[in-house]
Amino acid sequence: MRILNTLFDNNKEWSEKIKAEDPTFFEKLALQQAPEYLWIGCSDSRVPANQLMGLLPGDVFVHRNVANQIIHTDFNCLSVVQYAVEVLKVKHIIICGHYGCGGVKAAMTDEEYGLIDNWLRSLKDLYQRYRKDLLTIEPLESREDALCELNVIEQVANLCRTTIVQHAWKRGQELSVHGWIFGIQDGRLQDLDVCVTEKEETPDVYRILQQRILDK
Repeated sequence: MRILNTLFDNNKEWSEKIKAEDPTFFEKLALQQAPEYLWIGCSDSRVPANQLMGLLPGDVFVHRNVANQIIHTDFNCLSVVQYAVEVLKVKHIIICGHYGCGGVKAAMTDEEYGLIDNWLRSLKDLYQRYRKDLLTIEPLESREDALCELNVIEQVANLCRTTIVQHAWKRGQELSVHGWIFGIQDGRLQDLDVCVTEKEETPDVYRILQQRILDK
C-alpha cells in the first residue's frame, strides 16, 4: 500500500480537533516557534516528548536518538543543541532516558547487533566503568534501571561540557540542563535531581548523583 490512509485520516481528525479548541492555533503556529524547552530523548516509540509532558506542537524543540546519547562527534545532535540555544534561546534542556531502554540493555551484553554496536560504544564504556558496582544490584531489571539513570547523568555531564553550553553560560545566558527519566510502565516522569545552571556545578553534581544511584 503506497498511501497510509489511516494515518492521513488520523491527522485530519487531530487537526480538526485542535482547530475546534482554538481556531487560530495553526495560524499562530505558522508565524514562529519560540519553545522554552529542548528535549533530548530516546528514539523509542513509547516515549513521545510533547504528549507525556502535556504540551502542544511549538512548545518543545526535540532531538531523539537511540539511548539518548550526547556524543561530541555527533554533529546532528550538536547542531540541534546549537540552534536551540543560540537561535531559539531555550531556557531549559531536558535529557530524558527511560526505564526498559533497549539500547541500555544491549550495552550490558556481549551480543552483536550490527551497526548500532558502534553507536552504543560510549554506553558500553559507561557500563564497564561501573560494572563491579552494578553487578551487586539485583534483580537484573533493577540493574538495568540503575544504568538507565547513570546514563542520563552521564549525558547531562557530556552536554554541559560542550562548547555550546559553556559559551552560553559564559555569555550569561539563562540556561539549565536537567536529567529526567520516564517510566513506561506507569507513564510518569521522574526528576533525577540533577540540574546544572552554570559550568562550576558540573563536576560535583555529576559525581555525587552517580554515587547516590549506586548506593540505593
